[in-house]
Amino acid sequence: MGSRSRARARAQASQQSAALSAAPLQHAPSAPSGGLPAQLSSVPADTPSGAGPMPMAVRIAALVQALEAAGVLVAALMAGIDVLTGKSYHRASGVAITLIGIATALALGYVARGLNGGRRWARTPAMLTQLFAGIFSIYLLQAPRLDWGIPGIILAVAGFGALLAPASLKLLTPGRVSKS
Repeated sequence: MGSRSRARARAQASQQSAALSAAPLQHAPSAPSGGLPAQLSSVPADTPSGAGPMPMAVRIAALVQALEAAGVLVAALMAGIDVLTGKSYHRASGVAITLIGIATALALGYVARGLNGGRRWARTPAMLTQLFAGIFSIYLLQAPRLDWGIPGIILAVAGFGALLAPASLKLLTPGRVSKS
């Protein structure tokens, strides 16, 4: 067994023991075929796969990520329209920018979906998105493109705030030791 496998097994065991001690056990529904009795589930109600509500901070982070994905898609479609109307500097580069923008919007939408589902993997790409959006918005403000820069800065700050909120950190970084 490799060191990664051992570390993963230890992490899963500690999460299961923490979940068992922190939350009451719930009954899982029995199989529709009928033959099996209901089994106990060690999934607490406040986990993404449980029945509990998602923290508001995570919902806000997912909404911000989705709005940024929509903004990138709008910009990509505007670039595509410029290619079609002949306003693009080079036709080939305009097509490439449009395709890259659409792919980026899809990737950002996937990260928003992961955040909305409370997936741990979505936190890092969302943080990097907020960092990039903030930097890019500063460039837009200096351009001066206030119509794109101001909403971009507002979304980046809101996204960082939502991702760094205590409820968001608790959900998206399990096993994190909190100070007592």
